[in-house]
Amino acid sequence: MSRIDPSLLRRTSLYARKSKVTFRGMAAPVRKGMSLAEVLSGLPDYLAARDFRAVADAVAAAKRRGAPVLLGIGAHFIKVGLSPLLLQGLEKGLFDCVSMNGAGVIHDTELALAGKTSEDVAEQLSDGSFGMARETAQFIHSALASGVPEGLGFGASVGKAIDASRVRYRDRSLLAAAHRRGVPATVHVCIGSDIIHMHPEADGAAMGEASQRDFRRFCEMVARMERGVYLNVGSAVVLPEVFLKAVAVARNLGRPLSRITTVNMDFIRHYRPDANVVTRPTRAGGKGYHLIGPHEILFPLLMAAVAERLW
Repeated sequence: MSRIDPSLLRRTSLYARKSKVTFRGMAAPVRKGMSLAEVLSGLPDYLAARDFRAVADAVAAAKRRGAPVLLGIGAHFIKVGLSPLLLQGLEKGLFDCVSMNGAGVIHDTELALAGKTSEDVAEQLSDGSFGMARETAQFIHSALASGVPEGLGFGASVGKAIDASRVRYRDRSLLAAAHRRGVPATVHVCIGSDIIHMHPEADGAAMGEASQRDFRRFCEMVARMERGVYLNVGSAVVLPEVFLKAVAVARNLGRPLSRITTVNMDFIRHYRPDANVVTRPTRAGGKGYHLIGPHEILFPLLMAAVAERLW
């Protein structure tokens, strides 16, 4: 057996070798009393921190050039207390469309009605009371019964109803705020997946018609997204699938969407957001990013970074 002779190895110079890490990209030391802007600017220039800056830059650049910034959220976004930041984004004109699944409507409505939401599923499932809140179902289905004949979609129907009501916390409703400002709020339902579908007031035709209208409205917004940004925050299945189909519709109708930025933000990396938000839609042009971490930390940081660039 031949033996390896290390003395025969061809070696290179550290000083001449190309390296990926230098002091230039390292984090700045922290100190007591630093501003948030200083903390953000002091992040290292590697991996997720670099992507974080790139996403904030893309959002700011889209707004400066008049391109849309679209936000899709899972219901968990609301449950971890991020509604005030989205309300601020709507007030500042940051988001041109807000999309959510059916559970998002439920949490937004319950907060508007009672200032609280999110039941203990395990505890209430055992005695059959899970999902049986009468007021939640009645309000949403009544809103659809009024809004659908008027030609409204799901989000606009509920948003209009909350805004026109006397419920105590209507000023904190995402859907009501979007309705007041004329921002499309689209809702994409999977019938049978939400608690309001169990109630006697549930009208499948109304829910389907309202959600279909919202899908077409969402397609219109995605079709305008050239040089814009789509952020998917916390939806692992429904909104990634809806976004992919909207991209297909837009390109089929001649909108190339060759310069778009897509972002998935979640606490774990899932297949559908990876494929349907980050990878596939940007293959023909553009850039996709993953920002992985808890919504309740990442989204406020992103909003702060965008505020530093725009406000």
